[in-house]
Amino acid sequence: MPSAPLTVALTAVTLIAFAANALLARLALEGPAIDPASYTTLRLASGALVLWLIVTLSKRPRAPAPVSESVRRGRWLSASMLFLYAITFSVAYLTVEAGTGALILFGAVQVTMIGAGILAGHRPNVLEWTGLVVAFVGLVYLVSPGLTAPDPVGAGLMAVAGLAWGVYSLRGRGSSDPVGDTAANFIRAVPFAVAASLIAVAWLDITARGVWLALASGVVASGLGYVIWYAALRGLTATRAAIVQLAVPVIAAAGGVLLLAEPLTWRLTLASVIVLGGVALAIVGKGRARA
Repeated sequence: MPSAPLTVALTAVTLIAFAANALLARLALEGPAIDPASYTTLRLASGALVLWLIVTLSKRPRAPAPVSESVRRGRWLSASMLFLYAITFSVAYLTVEAGTGALILFGAVQVTMIGAGILAGHRPNVLEWTGLVVAFVGLVYLVSPGLTAPDPVGAGLMAVAGLAWGVYSLRGRGSSDPVGDTAANFIRAVPFAVAASLIAVAWLDITARGVWLALASGVVASGLGYVIWYAALRGLTATRAAIVQLAVPVIAAAGGVLLLAEPLTWRLTLASVIVLGGVALAIVGKGRARA
């Protein structure tokens, strides 16, 4: 188990990496410097490569393991959810701002995971129910019609991305080797992305800048980000791990304002407080129920 200072450092780096995914996608796709399908393919392929290398080099002996072994460890349903998250995430960022997209994504993920627990028979306490309702109201307020409302198609696609990531996360709970399983699922997701690129070949638009941004997202913000996160999780309780992720939409919104000159609207600010506050209530309520 890592020491407390190391856990804090690893957690901080991970949260920045996860928020960077939103900023990198917005930079690449708003221009656009690359089309969404190509961005998704490069992100997943480069992430798969770096994860496979990390898993392979961490083994003894150091002879590289065949890619086929990693593929067998993955699950096609998990890989399809990973791809669905990645492609809808990319297309949504054509029109949705970084902070808004991160908030919708995060809120949809948490609502999906909490809702799945309810469907599985978990009986939420008052705090959990209150938090879930508050978070849902915040999301509805964010996307409700108005001058500063996000593009409805983009917001809907980002909600689908959150749903897909929530399902992917639920399927990965309890994994004895999360890095290895993540590498396997990334490898399995690549064929889906390549197929999407072939289908969308008429919209092919690639620049060197777009390629570098996609590779940065895949290698650093996704591949290395997940490895660092799994290392940080060894020093975090489940409740703390869930709560610290509340910082991701905030970091993404701040980055969007500072680096991308995106406006910080009252709607986004208020919705962030409502959604993140509701999620925090639900997480704390769940933690107390377990205790």
